[in-house]
Amino acid sequence: MHRIRAVALDVDGVLTDGTFIWGQNGEEYKKFSFLDVMGISMGRRAGLIFALISGEDNPLIDRYARKMGIGDIYKGCKDKKTALIHFAQKNGIPLEEICFMGDDLNDVSAMESAGLAAAPCSAHETARKRAKMVTRHGGGQGAVRELIDLILSSREGEAS
Repeated sequence: MHRIRAVALDVDGVLTDGTFIWGQNGEEYKKFSFLDVMGISMGRRAGLIFALISGEDNPLIDRYARKMGIGDIYKGCKDKKTALIHFAQKNGIPLEEICFMGDDLNDVSAMESAGLAAAPCSAHETARKRAKMVTRHGGGQGAVRELIDLILSSREGEAS
């Protein structure tokens, strides 16, 4: 895990608990965790590069990315493996140095291509079976923070 230089994240089911709420005027709401916000902030300060790769094409993804300073955003993505490869090439990072965290069937091809495949404990069994690391926390409940903490602590262990 100490070789991980970048983290690509699915949004729904990873950064959120997978729930969405529609307002009576058609607004869509999602709930994000401040644990994950802090984890991404810590990771960025430590030099990790982040991407959001989502099957949804939702303006809330752009808003989250702006808040977190994430410039690599792939929305409405039906081929997450191709998006992950593009992210790797754009940033000059080998796939084996990228972690991808996903939670369902549409994430599996990207998980299988990444150097480290991770899933929240709340992920569908298909994704959990492909993951090399399954967090104790669920999606939208600190799973990303747990992942970042592990990546950063593995770096510290190597430096010792």
